[in-house]
Amino acid sequence: MAPTTLMGMKSSTSPKGRVAEEHGHPMHMCEILNQLTAPAYLERTSCNTPANVIKTKKAIRKAFENQLNGKGFSMVEIVTNCPTNWGLDPLDSLKFIEEKMLLEYPLGVIRDR
Repeated sequence: MAPTTLMGMKSSTSPKGRVAEEHGHPMHMCEILNQLTAPAYLERTSCNTPANVIKTKKAIRKAFENQLNGKGFSMVEIVTNCPTNWGLDPLDSLKFIEEKMLLEYPLGVIRDR
């Protein structure tokens, strides 16, 4: 399962759904890394809309440029769909991201030094 798998969500490794006692809670990686001194750039993006795909490409490019320019560690956390394991068709999986995932994992730049 992914760190972003929500409570109760099914995955190949949690066929009955994510349960805190068995699988732990979802992890907010950008917020966890933001507690450290080292990261230069942290951003959470998504690929649920064409506009967000463009933003994701820009974020990935910026992360690589930061590394090449010696600014330090960068990470882009991408909230994306998994319609097969979610048991949804592709369009419904995009709605699920908008209605459920982004409430738990809001998009945006967490740090940019």
